[in-house]
Amino acid sequence: MLAGTGCSTISYYSQAVGGHLKLMRARQPLVDVLADEATSPELRDKLQTLVEAREFAVTELGLPDNDSYSSFVETGRDAVTWNVVAATEFSVNPETWCFPVAGCVSYRGYFDRADADAFAADLAKENYDVTVGGASAYSTLGWFDDPILDTMLRGNDTRYVSTLFHELAHQVLYVKDDSNFNEAYASFVEQIGMRMWLEQRGESDRIAQYDSSLERVEDFVELLKLTRENLQATFAKELDEQAMRAEKAAVFEQMKVDYEALKMTWSGYSGYDNWFKRDLNNARLVAVSTYRRYVPAFHAMYIEAGEDLMKFYEVARVTAELPANERRERLDAYLAALDATS
Repeated sequence: MLAGTGCSTISYYSQAVGGHLKLMRARQPLVDVLADEATSPELRDKLQTLVEAREFAVTELGLPDNDSYSSFVETGRDAVTWNVVAATEFSVNPETWCFPVAGCVSYRGYFDRADADAFAADLAKENYDVTVGGASAYSTLGWFDDPILDTMLRGNDTRYVSTLFHELAHQVLYVKDDSNFNEAYASFVEQIGMRMWLEQRGESDRIAQYDSSLERVEDFVELLKLTRENLQATFAKELDEQAMRAEKAAVFEQMKVDYEALKMTWSGYSGYDNWFKRDLNNARLVAVSTYRRYVPAFHAMYIEAGEDLMKFYEVARVTAELPANERRERLDAYLAALDATS
């Protein structure tokens, strides 16, 4: 586990606190933005949709009824934060950083892209595989009234409404030091919430389209999982560093070949092409695959709870309260049961 010390730690917390407080000071109440004649019709439509989605989240999904996402911030940025993910050259296990509230997580976030790039460059000098990715949103887990950000509003409504559900789900349940649990749980709530949202709006015809997009995500994650397993097998061999690097490169080249074959099953969809335009390394692999593994386990948990969200939240909470190894074993058991029935 990597850990900052001394001045670097102070500097990191300073930028994190400063960046967050700057956002908090820039908040405008949604009612004011919606009433402002200068607000563009496009922005007004998106914000109004989120107002309705926020109400739906409370009344139908049992998500927190508080002042989160009742304000708006126009950042004018490509991302609200930039996250640095790192893994050693011959490992597919992400490095972690520990913080007072969030616990230990597999990324380090910066409000300034230059700061993220500088930290990533320092890690690269130590022979870490690193990647820097922009985040459109983040959650303070209910400690502050998080605003809607302009970075959240790109794409269609299923994207920004699902982001809202995802971030609110973190306020219901969050386990320190377990990114796999937290992100898979919030992703499942996001997905079930979106289907219910579309049904309530009389847009059931869009559910198939939404599910198709999720299936592509799962196909992509499965490709990452296969690549991860191939790398693990490579790294387990007793090879010298030069031979290990050659085999590692070959695994990533095969990943590109497999991706081209996968696209043939997607009727021309090429949404992941840009992902492959950057250099592939261990960090880029784990930055995505780490968080998706247990989503099916939470779906199985939901079925076990009789497809009742309130009962599901309670089962998830009981699981969250288990010791880390037992929690992981419980989720793995759900996955094993799914594999046995598939």
